[in-house]
Amino acid sequence: MTGAVSVGKACVPPGRRVYAVGDIHGRVDLLRRLNSRILADAERSDADSCVVVYLGDYVDRGGHSREVLENLIMDPIPHFDCFSLMGNHEAFLLEFLDNPGRGEVWLFNGGDTTLRNYGVEVGDPEFYTGGWEWLRDRFLECLPQRHLDLLRSLPLMHVEGDYAFVHAGIRPAVPLADQSREDLLWIREGFLDHEENLEKVVVHGHTPFKEIQVESNRISIDTGAWMSDTLTCVVLHDNEHAFIQT
Repeated sequence: MTGAVSVGKACVPPGRRVYAVGDIHGRVDLLRRLNSRILADAERSDADSCVVVYLGDYVDRGGHSREVLENLIMDPIPHFDCFSLMGNHEAFLLEFLDNPGRGEVWLFNGGDTTLRNYGVEVGDPEFYTGGWEWLRDRFLECLPQRHLDLLRSLPLMHVEGDYAFVHAGIRPAVPLADQSREDLLWIREGFLDHEENLEKVVVHGHTPFKEIQVESNRISIDTGAWMSDTLTCVVLHDNEHAFIQT
């Protein structure tokens, strides 16, 4: 691919220190711990500016989705440029709000824990008479407007220098500007097994691994935090990379 770049040669903008955080899935305890470590690392650095990119999947599975969203909105890392991207689980949630008949798909993928965290019980007797629309309406009553505003405003991609940050990955044969929403949120096959360099090095989550994955064309930092207790951050500065974990 013309203009492709590899991890070994990829750089972030001069003076810029970039942190990217993998899938949180309701583990606000790990998020707070990792944010503190990110701040401490930044204070030890000589960077002119710092940015943190959260790669999506803030909700579901873990028990504190509400608190994670509140943290992203109300407690950003001081003096950082902060970017929160869309994950496929945020897409699940929004699809349920727009089309409550899809609720079963969301619940099957961990949405029940998010509803419960907001004070909505799927087992409520009214659910069995009101159905999915009742459940959607009850959830909207409990969902703060600032949380909904955040969820509806999440971008799909962020770029810093030679790096592109997305939730799941990209379609290798497609220019970054033309990537589909579906691929950015869902792709595995065709991306994870792609061995050639890409237009930019892709930093992503979505597919959990026990260990961090560093390939020539991508860095994968979803370490299954909700069940492993390990939330991972990659640190990018000049042409170097390092990692911070809980």
